[in-house]
Amino acid sequence: MKKYAFYLAVLLASGPAVLAQLPRPAAPPTSPQRLPLPPSLDASVTKDIPYATVAGKPLLLDIYDPGDASTDPRPAVVLIHGGAWSSYDKSTMHGMGMFLARCGFVGFSVDYRLFNGKENLWPAQLDDVQRAVRWIRAHAGKYNIDPDRIGAFGHSAGAQLAALLGMEDTRDNSDPALAKYSSRVEAVVDVSGPTDFTANHDPDGDAFLSAFFGGDYPQRAQVWQDASPVFHVAKNDAPFLIVHGTHDEDVALAQAQELTEKLKQAKISVKLVTVDDAHTFTSPEARRRLALESQEFFDQYLRPAR
Repeated sequence: MKKYAFYLAVLLASGPAVLAQLPRPAAPPTSPQRLPLPPSLDASVTKDIPYATVAGKPLLLDIYDPGDASTDPRPAVVLIHGGAWSSYDKSTMHGMGMFLARCGFVGFSVDYRLFNGKENLWPAQLDDVQRAVRWIRAHAGKYNIDPDRIGAFGHSAGAQLAALLGMEDTRDNSDPALAKYSSRVEAVVDVSGPTDFTANHDPDGDAFLSAFFGGDYPQRAQVWQDASPVFHVAKNDAPFLIVHGTHDEDVALAQAQELTEKLKQAKISVKLVTVDDAHTFTSPEARRRLALESQEFFDQYLRPAR
């Protein structure tokens, strides 16, 4: 996370006006670039559906619908964008949303509150994506979703959030309209995600995380651990597909390996796929591998047994 941490350090030092001038990280592997398109359904997208209001501001999601004629409830996948918890939005998941919809999944690409150096510290982002999963379950009938077959797909910061959706129960249960709905998902695809914030220290990364978590590790050790998926591994976690680049300079491959080993020790189904690429998967071969591995994984865990 060195690159993202550097951007935030500049922001903190220079003030909000600098934000618009900062170079943005390279586009994530799920941006609307070429992905293999299955010969299937007439998928469509409905944009900017509000799923919550926080501090007077709506949180929005986009729905990628397969356009199938089946009356059977469909499996769903929550798509969570990356960007160091401080940039990008749901639109970067368009490519993967369309791909999964054409494979028969209903995709829900979600926005969440972005950390801006002063507001929306952790765990605001986790609260939002958990709220989104519960909203989907509450509206399962409207969108013909099977509420027991919901997965999560995330890249980078979004992968950390997706991982926690497969591990943790609802943190903020203050909304009575959603109180009876679970925020856990049944399958997780973690792409280039950080998994252990207590490891791989560097000055830029520590400065970023100290701001994001509201204090440095000695001050806020429990918060740093609570945000780290490796500290939440348990025998009832969802199955995982972890995809990581061997040349990732932003999140070390060791992070993916550590989570994989912890999940194996807990006897959770997990598959680690390494690709010969960087953090954002720039090659067509890496993007294709990611798409097809994700399709196969979600088919395995979100389709009903035949």
